[in-house]
Amino acid sequence: MSVIVFLGAQILPGDVARRILGPFADPGAVAALNEELGTDRNLFVRYGDWIGGVVQGDLGESYAQRRPVSDIVGPALENSAKLAVLAFIIVVPLGILGGVFAALNEGRFRDRFISVGGLSATVVPEFVWAVVLIVVFALWVDFLPVTAQAPAGASIFTEVRYLLLPALCLVFILFGYIARMARAGTIEALDADFTRTAILKGLPRRTVLGRHVLRNSLLPTIAVIATQTGYLISGLVVIELIFNYQGIGQVIFRAAQQKDFPLLQSAVLLVGMVYLAATLVADILYSLLNPRIRLAAER
Repeated sequence: MSVIVFLGAQILPGDVARRILGPFADPGAVAALNEELGTDRNLFVRYGDWIGGVVQGDLGESYAQRRPVSDIVGPALENSAKLAVLAFIIVVPLGILGGVFAALNEGRFRDRFISVGGLSATVVPEFVWAVVLIVVFALWVDFLPVTAQAPAGASIFTEVRYLLLPALCLVFILFGYIARMARAGTIEALDADFTRTAILKGLPRRTVLGRHVLRNSLLPTIAVIATQTGYLISGLVVIELIFNYQGIGQVIFRAAQQKDFPLLQSAVLLVGMVYLAATLVADILYSLLNPRIRLAAER
């Protein structure tokens, strides 16, 4: 992953020193800055220096901002994590409950309403939801702030209030995905032999749904949630720009514009590590919810 990230950053067009000094800078000054930054060195040497520092916890220094990358990436990643966690707290229960409710009413109006409504909300671009929510809750009702960046030292409740509008945008976008997977998994579990056996044993409906149906129907839903983690952490550039939120998405976007290699490479690498961690957690939950996976791996 580090090799792909490094090479992907190197193919960006333009000269680093020229971007920093401007298009009319003296060629000698441009060459001197490239030498100072080390961007004129061999590709393999630059990769070795960068990854060697990363392994030791040194992410390097930003070319454009001339300060440690960790001082930039750390707060931005923390901000993105706050927004992602709030969105997950809202959308995951709603999506699962909506999908299960739709499956229990398969073919009826309630099922079609949730399925079609969720899909319609998903295909609407995120910036459209952002504008609609700002107009309704910030201008008409004047209930929530337009910006998502809470004042320094604000309490957790104040931060949640500031993050609620962008989080609601993500809820509209992700609800359809999660609800559809929960619905499909629930329908499949309802038709399974173990569910019929539990019903024939005379178990209460609540017990059948909670102990047998939900446990098996959540497997595909967990996969969807895990794959959306990368999007929630780094793919919210538009949302962050609209709500003036200093997240990791903005950091990556601006670093790419400025060809700030240390910042760009380290930020993308950290996002990739978060995505891998989320996938690992999903695999662990898979094995906990479905013992057959553990048994197959032990054979």
